[in-house]
Amino acid sequence: MPSPDFVISRRFDAPPARVFAAFTEPARMQQWWGPKGFSVAKAAMDLRVGGTYHYALRAPDGSTMWGKMVYREITPPNRIVWINSFSDEAGGTTRHPLAPTWPLEMLSTLTLDADGAGTVLTLTWSPLNPDAMERATFDAPMSHDSMKMGWTGTLDQLEAYLKAG
Repeated sequence: MPSPDFVISRRFDAPPARVFAAFTEPARMQQWWGPKGFSVAKAAMDLRVGGTYHYALRAPDGSTMWGKMVYREITPPNRIVWINSFSDEAGGTTRHPLAPTWPLEMLSTLTLDADGAGTVLTLTWSPLNPDAMERATFDAPMSHDSMKMGWTGTLDQLEAYLKAG
């Protein structure tokens, strides 16, 4: 029986439209996207259903990892659904460079709910059509700890970006 999805939430002192813009305007997203210590080295966004966000993240050690999102749903200013995967420089879907049994594709659902003058962001992540090995890798406690660490760092960077103005 599949395990529950990975879910992380955070409240931001910014209205949903502003948080939505941080995810949907390339110049904004480039300023904060990625885990703590990472920076966007290159990015191209085609924000439409079926479009992609293709990006390269530079790690603190100088290495580069490529990723992409393929948008499934865009409902301003409250919801974005995309398929997330690792990628090569040409935009092809690839395996995780450090974990070859990681699910090839992840279904990502982002919701932004108004909370007074702020926003509660909830991200739900689940493997898309995983085989048994991918499901086991996703379900492992170590994987959930890693997802929590990566998304917490990413949301920390988003929070700093939103506070900066």
